[in-house]
Parts: sequence; structure tokens; C-alpha cells
Amino acid sequence: MADIQVDTPAGPIAAVLELPAGEGPWPGVVIVHDAFGLNEDTRGIARRFADKGYLALAPDLYSRGGMRKCVVGVFSALLGQSGVAVDDLLGAREYLFAREDATDSVGIVGFCMGGGFALLLSPKGFGASAPFYGVSPKDMEKALDGACPIVASYGKSDPSLIGAGKTLGKVLSDKGIPHDVKTYPGAGHSFANALPGNKKAAVLRRISGLGFKDEQAEDAFARVFDFFDRHLH
Repeated sequence: MADIQVDTPAGPIAAVLELPAGEGPWPGVVIVHDAFGLNEDTRGIARRFADKGYLALAPDLYSRGGMRKCVVGVFSALLGQSGVAVDDLLGAREYLFAREDATDSVGIVGFCMGGGFALLLSPKGFGASAPFYGVSPKDMEKALDGACPIVASYGKSDPSLIGAGKTLGKVLSDKGIPHDVKTYPGAGHSFANALPGNKKAAVLRRISGLGFKDEQAEDAFARVFDFFDRHLH
């Protein structure tokens, strides 16, 4: 693991870079953290992708002042479909493209807030996208014009995204975009993330059904790796 700086149009941001074993070049993956930021869970996910042969880059979208200062602006960029956070993620993609140990294929994977970005940026030069319980972009049919192949995962018990998987699957089918969309029974929001152990996270778990689900998470990651192996190599 290496803590690095990535250049973006608004200046450098912090990021974590995980390299696979052996010699490249490798396909790249930009990993977009959830609303809790670039924590140990996100770092572990980056390592997981590296272990599968991907050059994994997890940028810190809260680099310019931390979660308290940045979260509103990052969500505004997501909902408004443009802004500094979007440019940061495109800058992360360009960083991977420019590396000599990278191929010309870069995917994007995101969780919760990050899953929304993974959907939103799927038409923006990525080879494949893996949103986990991502917020659907406004005017999804228009937003996903020209999208790359998408493998998406949702929890059936997620009250914030009822029917989101079914809707996404229909849009992608209508557009002829290769996809694998699955909604998991017995899983809620953030079922593939180990949330922080602080009081705020505990309250969120209690009121919204958040919580890690090992069986569903393992199946979802296996689908993502299989999908990425087919579309990024």
C-alpha cells in the first residue's frame, strides 16, 4: 500500500494505491469510497482488487478539509452531475492511464455515495463500472447514454433504494448495454462495507438497516471480479 498524491484540475488530492504482485501491466480500477470517507474498509477493498490483479486506486474525495467540510460539496457534485468531485475521479482515471505499469483499461467501483459516482461516470471513459447500492442519477436514461458495461449490486431490504436494481436493469437492457444487476434478499444498504465503529455509524445502522452481510458481499464481489475480468482484460 502507498499513500500518494493525484493531480486533478482543482489541485492534488490524497489517494491510496495498491499494486498487484508480479509484473504488469495491469488493468486499473478507481475505487470510490462511501460517505464515511477513505477509511480502513476502503483500503481493504483496494487491497482486495490488487490481489485479483488490478492496479487499485482509491482517491480521497474529502482531501480538501475532511468529511465535515467536504461531504456537502461532494454530494452536490453527485446530484448535480458535475463539479470538483467528478473532476477528481476523472483525474484519478487519468493517473492510472498515464502509468507505465497500467493497461489502457480502467474500471470504476463505488459504494453508496461512491456507487452513485460509479453509475454517473460509467459513460466517461471507463471500461466497466461496479456500483454497490449507488444512488440513481437524475434522468437516468439520459445520464447512462453511452455507458460502459455495468455490474450492480443492491440490497432488497434497503429502504432508500426500493426497486432501484430493477429500474437500472430495464434501462440498461433497453439501451443494449452489457450488464449484471442483482438485488440480494436479506441485505440492506452497505451490505458489502464494514462501517466505522463510532456512535454515529451505530445510530445509522440501527435506523436504516445498514450492516455487513458476508454471504451476499462475497457473492457480489465474485460477480464484480468475473465481470471485470471479461470487460477489462
